[in-house]
Amino acid sequence: MASAPDRPAGRSAALRAVPVATLARQHGLPLLQPARLRSAEAIGEIAALRPDLGVLADYGQIVPSALLDLAAHGMLNLHPSLLPRHRGATPIPAAILAGDGRTGVSLFRMDAGLDSGPLIASEGLSLSGSDSAPELEARLAVLAAGLLARSIGPWLRAELVAQPQPSAGMTLTRPLRRADGRLDPGRPAAELERQVRAYLDWPGSFLETALGRLVIQHASLGPQLDAHPGTVVATGAEGEELALATTAGSLRLDEVQLAGGRRMTGPELCRGRPLIVGALAER
Repeated sequence: MASAPDRPAGRSAALRAVPVATLARQHGLPLLQPARLRSAEAIGEIAALRPDLGVLADYGQIVPSALLDLAAHGMLNLHPSLLPRHRGATPIPAAILAGDGRTGVSLFRMDAGLDSGPLIASEGLSLSGSDSAPELEARLAVLAAGLLARSIGPWLRAELVAQPQPSAGMTLTRPLRRADGRLDPGRPAAELERQVRAYLDWPGSFLETALGRLVIQHASLGPQLDAHPGTVVATGAEGEELALATTAGSLRLDEVQLAGGRRMTGPELCRGRPLIVGALAER
C-alpha cells in the first residue's frame, strides 16, 4: 500500500499520518510513503510488489506513465464527480460553485491524461443547494467506498468493460489559491453564497475591510439593498444583522471571523465592532 508522506500538523508541526497510512499500520500491511512518486526509487519499490491492481483515491500526486500499466488489471482512480464534468484538482468546490443539482463519484482506468481515462462505473447523488464542501466530501467518500466495493470483483472477472468518456460536458478544474477566496460584490449574491459553501474550509471566503480581513464562515441570501455594492449594511428589524450589498441581492453575513479573532455571528460583530457598518469591501 502507498500513501502520501506523514504531514506536519498544528503549531507544533508534529507529523500526522494520513488515514490510509494509519490503517495500513494498524493491520500490519506493507506501506510505502514516497515523497516523490515519480522518483526512480519509488517506481522501483512499487514495481517490486508486482501488483495485480492499483486503486487511487485523493492521492495528490501525478502517477507517472511507468506505473499506469504496471498492474495486470490497470491503475484505477476514484474521482469525486460525474466525469467528464469537473476533471482536475477541485471537483467538489466546482460542483457547488457552479450550482450543479447533481454530482457523484466515478471509477475509471487511468491513462496519461488528466482524469481522462475510460469509465468503469459511476454513481450520482443530488445536491441540496445548501451543501458545504466538507459536508459534500464526506457524503461522496461514503458513496465512493460503496462503488469501489461493488465494482472490484466484477472488474477483476472482466464483467465490467471500461467505456471512453464522452467529450460533451467536459470541464476542467484547477487547484485553488488563497486569493480565490476574496468575495467580489460585483457578482450576484447567489454566486457569493455558493462560493462561501464551496470554499469552506479552503481557501475560505473573505472581505478586506477597514477593520481588516473578515472571513465569512456562513452566509445566506438577502434582499436587494439600497447601498453601493461592497458596502456592509446593518439590516433586520432592529438593524442588528449584517449584510453585504451586491449587484443583485445581498449576502447576509451569518457567521464571521475578523483576523486574529474568534468566530461569531453577524449580530455579535455588529454590536462589538459597530464601525463595520458602512465599511466598504476592497475589490
